[in-house]
This record gives sequence, structure tokens and C-alpha cells, in this order.
Amino acid sequence: VQLQASGGGLVQAGDSLRLSCAASGRTFSGSVMGWFRQAPGKEREFVTSITSSGSINYAQIVEGRFTISRDNAKNTVYLQMNMLKPEDTAIYYCAASGWGYNRPLRSPNLYDYWGQGTQVTVSS
Repeated sequence: VQLQASGGGLVQAGDSLRLSCAASGRTFSGSVMGWFRQAPGKEREFVTSITSSGSINYAQIVEGRFTISRDNAKNTVYLQMNMLKPEDTAIYYCAASGWGYNRPLRSPNLYDYWGQGTQVTVSS
């Protein structure tokens, strides 16, 4: 079972990036998928989460700028990030829960599988 995150990079404030997280090894169509991030010297924090049926929850600091989506046929979840700010700089991780949850999950402890992370750096 593997989650492979990609799409990070170095951008300027106000730019956009689209992260992808491709899952392999099993189907994640029934899992809640989430994005978390961790900035240097800080704890990992919740960014957004989406259930298999499309229910979504965002952290307040990204709501209105970030959009999560998923393609169950491709076993892939996406994070569209617009109007990026320097404070969005972090390593972004995707995660997948086990089966049985029908609501977005904000706690990292509820996720069973994690990707390796992709670096997003936003310059001012």
C-alpha cells in the first residue's frame, strides 16, 4: 500500500499549485482522504479532508483558497491551492483512512496510510 504525493514546488505569493496523491496497492474508494502539512518547527496540521461520497471539510486558514477533490476511478486525490501565501510553505502530506468513516476526518490519528510528502515553498 502506497500513497505517492506530487506537484509541490517553489512559487511566488499569489500563485497556484495542484498537488496530486496517487494510491496504489488497494482501492481507497471507501476511505476518507486528507491533506495535512508541516512547516519547519511546527506540528503537523490538518488542511482538508474528503469522504468517499464527497463530503469535505477545510481548515479555516485555507478555506476559500484550497479545493480538495478525488477521482475514485484513478485512486487519486487532488489539492488545488490558489492565492498561495508564504505561510502556506510546508511539506504537504496526503493520508487515507480505513473503511467505515462517513464524515471528513481532521485528526491525523484516524488515518492509517500516509504519503511521503511534497514540499511547497511560497516566496513573498
